[in-house]
This record gives sequence, C-alpha cells and structure tokens, in this order.
Amino acid sequence: MMHLADKHKKEKEKLHNKIHDLERELDEKHGLELEIEQLRGAHKVMKHIGETDLEEKEKLEAIKMHLQEKEEELEVVEDLKQMLVIWERKINDELQDSRKKLISWICCCPDARATISVKRIGELPIKPFFDAAKRKFSDEAHVKAMEWFSKWDEHIRDCSWLPFKIVIDKEGNSKEILDEEDEKLRSLKGEFGDEVHDAVATALKELNEYNPSGRYSIPELWNHKEGRKASLKEGVSDLIKQWKQSRSNQRRRI
Repeated sequence: MMHLADKHKKEKEKLHNKIHDLERELDEKHGLELEIEQLRGAHKVMKHIGETDLEEKEKLEAIKMHLQEKEEELEVVEDLKQMLVIWERKINDELQDSRKKLISWICCCPDARATISVKRIGELPIKPFFDAAKRKFSDEAHVKAMEWFSKWDEHIRDCSWLPFKIVIDKEGNSKEILDEEDEKLRSLKGEFGDEVHDAVATALKELNEYNPSGRYSIPELWNHKEGRKASLKEGVSDLIKQWKQSRSNQRRRI
C-alpha cells in the first residue's frame, strides 16, 4: 500500500508536468496560426495588386511546415496525456480499494491508543444531548435526549437545509462556511447551549466537506492527533507501528 501511494504521487507529478508542456505547446501553436493568418492576408493583398514576393512565400511555407511539425508533436502529447489520465484513474481505483480494505480491517480490530483510526465523518454524537437533557430533566432525561438527538440528526441529513454562506478571503478566494446567523442554529444554541450547537455544527461542516450530496456519515481514516483525514500511507505506517509494538510486548511476556 505504501509503495502504491508513493508510485501514485510520482505519476501524478509526471502527469502535471506533461499537461504543463501541452499548454505551452498549445500557446506556441496559437501564435504560429496567428502569424500564418497574417501572412496569408498579406499574400492576398499582394496577389490582388498583382505583386509576388518570393521571400514572403518561402517564409509562409517554412512556417506552415513548422506548424505541421508542432501539430504532430501535439498529437503525441495528447495521446500521452490520455494514457496518463487512464493510468491515474486505475491507480486511484486501486488506492481507494486499498483504503476501504484498511478501514474495514481497523473497524474489525480497533485500538483506542492508535493515532490513526476510523472516524465516521458527519456522525452526530449523542452525549451532548444527554448532558443537556440531564440539566433540564431528572426522570425523563434519557427519553428527551433521544427525542432531541433524532430530531437534529434528521435535520442535518436534510439536503434542503443549507446553513452555509460564501465569503471572500483576503486573497480574493471564495469559500463556503457555516452561517452562524441561520435561524435553526441560533434557536438550537439558545435552547440547548454551546455543546449541542457545536456538535451539530461540526457534523454539518464535515458532511458539507466530505459528503455534501449524500448528507450521510461515512467511515474515514482519521488522524486524531492532528484532527484531519489521514492518508493511506499514514494508516499503513501506524498499523505497522502497532504490529511491531505488539510483537515486542509478546517477546517480553515470553
């Protein structure tokens, strides 16, 4: 898996370099085409007035040949580009398959001490609702917590509810953020407090980032130390580290 991840990274770099070369070739081709059109126009004028300029004709023919060579080179680059795109898709499929298998294995053999584990992205935790219910009720706290949790779990999976807004940063780039002025979020915070509000807000942001079209939680490799999605290489490395530690502990007991 680690070898596959490294290989994929190198091939992506090659692909981007080839695309850059293609763009440069296209710019050059467009420049040549413009020059040829200008020369053709000049020839039409000269023919119209009955003049012939051998030097200009030779120049035009030379540029035509140059353009033809560049067009042939571009065909080769285009073929290479398509080949690399297909190959990249294949590698991506292999990586995603390996990632799914690793997630499945970690789910079957969880380790609470592991830095890299599986997190359900966009899953709403129930504990904040229990804590809020305990502050308001004594006998019915469990029932109320489940009722509130089910209600807000349904809300965050409702694709018609879009509590987000577009903002422009200092560099002029647009990004989507949670709209804290959204009526539902404001009422949630006022009724249940910051803890429940933050749990719902976090689930919403995760769903919007990782699964905006489906609005349902998904299992993902997660770096708990840094609070982000973990790479396949990180997951495999942490797994190897756990295995080595387990082997070391077994030797000590023996």
